[in-house]
Amino acid sequence: MPVRGRWRGWRDRRPVAARALASTVTVLAAALVLFALLMPSQADRFRPTEFLRLPVEAIFGAALLIVLPRRPRIAVSAFAGLGLGVLTVLNLLDIGFNEYLGRGFNVVLDWSLLSDAQAYLQDTFGKGGALGIATLTVTLAIALLALMTLSVVRLGNLVARNAETATRTTLVLAIAWVTCAALGVQFTGVPIASEHAALVVQDRAERIRKTLRDEAEFEKIAKKDTFANTPPSQLLTDLRGKDMLITFIESYGRSAIEDPVMAPGVDATLTSENEKLTRAGFAAKSGWLTSATYGGSSWLGHSTFLSGLWINNQQRYRTVTAGHHLTLPGAFEKTGDWDTVGVMPGVQKAWPEQKFYGIDKLYDSHDLGYEGPKFSWSTMPDQYALAAFERLEHGKKRDKPLMSTIILTSSHQPWAPIPKTIPEDQIGDGSVYDAIQKAGKKPGDIITDSQKSKEEYGKSIQYSVTSLIDYLVKYGSKDTVLIFLGDHQPMARVSGNHASRDVPVSIVAKDPKVLDKIADWGWTDGLQPEHNAPVWKMSAFRDRFLTAYGSTPHP
Repeated sequence: MPVRGRWRGWRDRRPVAARALASTVTVLAAALVLFALLMPSQADRFRPTEFLRLPVEAIFGAALLIVLPRRPRIAVSAFAGLGLGVLTVLNLLDIGFNEYLGRGFNVVLDWSLLSDAQAYLQDTFGKGGALGIATLTVTLAIALLALMTLSVVRLGNLVARNAETATRTTLVLAIAWVTCAALGVQFTGVPIASEHAALVVQDRAERIRKTLRDEAEFEKIAKKDTFANTPPSQLLTDLRGKDMLITFIESYGRSAIEDPVMAPGVDATLTSENEKLTRAGFAAKSGWLTSATYGGSSWLGHSTFLSGLWINNQQRYRTVTAGHHLTLPGAFEKTGDWDTVGVMPGVQKAWPEQKFYGIDKLYDSHDLGYEGPKFSWSTMPDQYALAAFERLEHGKKRDKPLMSTIILTSSHQPWAPIPKTIPEDQIGDGSVYDAIQKAGKKPGDIITDSQKSKEEYGKSIQYSVTSLIDYLVKYGSKDTVLIFLGDHQPMARVSGNHASRDVPVSIVAKDPKVLDKIADWGWTDGLQPEHNAPVWKMSAFRDRFLTAYGSTPHP
């Protein structure tokens, strides 16, 4: 017997239970639709009062479905349900992106980031866990689309069967909505009259328009460069002969220095490492930069700092790296007086951007000789990466000084397990880290707990800073100049909702003339910038740095 026939037979035998089931399904369908119409796109806005409002979209939709004939009504209902399902999926993506990246999901640019998210899940929860999460996510998305479509069709059929009652109810609700909107009626600060879904759709459409418009505008901006035509002899004249290191510390943000959970440990480390520098004859100055990214997408921070352009989305990144805009490593390369090297243990596949950045020789995760275990996402401990850099490049005799771009990854989320500093003569090929990795904490136990994430994040920053300063003290010379900074703040679970995008930046040198050149910057002495130290956009650093060290502008 067909399913519909069995259902009718059961309904005839048990009419009370059938009516109760039908009513329950209808109530659930209405609840699902209302939830979708009123759903916020940020986790911290989920409050009961958000769902105690009158959505104008539901009133208008009911009025339309009442007057439509059967076939058009079903078609419109299905289309509206599918659209509402898509909107809900996008709102869920917004919640996730706001949580991790501090911004909403960009429907034009961000689909490519989903593969990065899958790779991150695999590093955090293993292949099986990542596959399970991905499967569950896709299943839920499909189920949501189907259920939303069926729910709107069911409600459309309901209003059609009860047209007179539905008409009166819709009219009353419309009058109530107009009255509440006109009088500005609110409940605990939330307007009763809602047009939330319409505004969300309008906002998404505007974001798409801005994205497409920004693509064309940024292409023009990227072609302009204050130092594009500066002759090699007029670039970086005050740093000739210096051994340069630009080092990014993953997720090293302002919160590490100022949040009450992380700050005590991180600040103590910065103080002790600064004392270590002073004893070795080094000095430092530090300030703040506002990163173009937050919580992730580190390459946007790297490209913003090195190019002097505001690279806050993937399209801008693709545009600038496909061009010839002068980067900081490229400026050193252009002079002909430096060899340029990149040490990037986080790069695990082909990286064509090497040419754009002006890096002559690149050491990625496959080139550093590491035979130890991964520490979640991080392919190797920072201490090992720096030791490998010394062994493979920095420690060799050479005709020219080095300009090195180094990206340290041990402080990448989920901050478990975290490496430990070991005696350098024990590092070897990295196999020694097997026991350390196995004894560390599990990523899944940390990433879901805000307090634990903060604690372990702070420890990872301490490890990365200590590894870098230990390296500098041991291998730096009177001609060494180190610039190190964070690429972005950690995700909201660690930095807090609505945290700034600021990251610390420091310049360290033995030669006092190097820091004298930036005396007018107002930066703080030492490795820890004061709370009121100057804050610049990260994109402003390149031109300020080139100008401070003797470069002559030639647009």
